[in-house]
Amino acid sequence: MSPTMMVILAICGFIAFLMLGVPVAYSLGFIGLSLGLATLGPGVLAKLGNIPYYMLFNLDWIPLPLFILLGSLIAETTMGSDLFNAASKWLSRVPGGLMISGIFGEAIMSAALGTSSSTIIVVGKVAVPEFQKHGYNRSLAIGSLLAGGVLGPLIPPSTTMIIYSVLTETSLGRLFTAGIMPGILCAVMLAVPAFLICWRRPGYGAATGGVPWRERFASLTRIWPVILVILAILGSIYFGVATPNESAGVGVVAVLIIGITMFNLRWPGIRRAIIDAVTVNAMMMFVFTGASLFSYIVGSGNAGKYVAELVQSASISPWWVIIAINILLLILCCPLDEITVTFITLPIFVPLIVSLGFDPIWFGIVFLVNTQLGLISPPLGMDLFVTSTVFNIPTVQLLKGVLPFFLVLLVFLAIIIAFPQISLWLPSQMVK
Repeated sequence: MSPTMMVILAICGFIAFLMLGVPVAYSLGFIGLSLGLATLGPGVLAKLGNIPYYMLFNLDWIPLPLFILLGSLIAETTMGSDLFNAASKWLSRVPGGLMISGIFGEAIMSAALGTSSSTIIVVGKVAVPEFQKHGYNRSLAIGSLLAGGVLGPLIPPSTTMIIYSVLTETSLGRLFTAGIMPGILCAVMLAVPAFLICWRRPGYGAATGGVPWRERFASLTRIWPVILVILAILGSIYFGVATPNESAGVGVVAVLIIGITMFNLRWPGIRRAIIDAVTVNAMMMFVFTGASLFSYIVGSGNAGKYVAELVQSASISPWWVIIAINILLLILCCPLDEITVTFITLPIFVPLIVSLGFDPIWFGIVFLVNTQLGLISPPLGMDLFVTSTVFNIPTVQLLKGVLPFFLVLLVFLAIIIAFPQISLWLPSQMVK
């Protein structure tokens, strides 16, 4: 069977199972197993049995469950509300200040949580009541939080970055640092439409009024714990003190110490965090197993190499290839989560972009941003529906509110594609 036919059958079969309502993990696993038996024979059963063992005992995966546990522990504290309250006090005189506070709060919390949906929910549970209290336009305000969820996987640590690093054998430390400057730029760019819209239309989100300077400075005393956690994680990596695997453990210990001493975190809260982390990791393991088999079968046909040779023989401009990849990712992430898309596409895309001379670290950041854009896009964007459900807002209203921020995110994606040094400068300064 040709690589092209294998890829077509795999994708068509996967889509058919999804339309029938079969869970993603089982869809990927069944299609991978069926194609494997048809093309590689019974030996694929041994591969299926080895995948869970490899994933459980591969040290490169250690940061993933640890960072998920870290996020679950933070959710048991008031770090998210402290960040939002501090930002809202400092931006109290700014039109749309509460929306900007939510975006900046997501930017900081994403450096501890690492996923878009958890970042939106943790900050949103504090921000949405404040939006309602001060008469903010509901669709625009919650739309700003939905768009700000893009910062979750972009600013390290990030679960998607860990998966990308393992699958592409790129440096996780460099991936982490590559996301910092784009993340800061993205947060600033998202704040612009919030300010401009509320400045032109005060009824959408007027300034909440002055706050005494004493209260502003007092609010800063409550945000240093999460800053300390971020510094413990990223600082240890950036200065070569710890590996990414070790930094995840450092972060968990730091959160435990701070949570117990400052936020009255006790055994019931720790137990809930452990159960949440175990549940999430178990669900991800099922998806990983099915997706790994799927990507192995697709990759066994050298589909990535075949596509690269096809592109080179057709003399297509490398930049047109990048544009085509981004469009495809945007479409795929509407019905699928970013982890599934990562497993499915990387065996094909990464060999292709490397053969075209692009840096895989840079492509990793572009990949993260694009997949997140898909998650807030209709008709089936995962974050779109999570936010709509959690905050009880009709999807149509949410789409109206997120539209100006979505357009800004498209411009942001174009900028990091056109200027790779935004992503690559900081990793180049790391301790070797």
